[in-house]
Amino acid sequence: MVQVKGKLLDDQTRCVHYKSQLDIIAIKFKCCDTYYPCFTCHLESTDHEAQAWSSNELATKAILCGVCKTEITIENYLESHNQCPNCNAPFNPKCKLHYHLYFDV
Repeated sequence: MVQVKGKLLDDQTRCVHYKSQLDIIAIKFKCCDTYYPCFTCHLESTDHEAQAWSSNELATKAILCGVCKTEITIENYLESHNQCPNCNAPFNPKCKLHYHLYFDV
């Protein structure tokens, strides 16, 4: 089972910073190869700066659906239309506002 670090509230990867019904993904941070629910959890839990995934790394499995626990490639996540391609659980569409923190695409 994939481990998610940070200030988790439940087993669907909601954290103290993002806890709506739609906040159900975790992101693997390139810099430490570790899943966190959000950028702030990473910032508060580590002693290094986050690195964004580049456009030539879109085939990397770096997104975790908190509902079905499937690891999703960055490309599949970006093209997912805000739902898990495996279980169809809805993702928070507002996550797009933070893409620049995670992806350099």
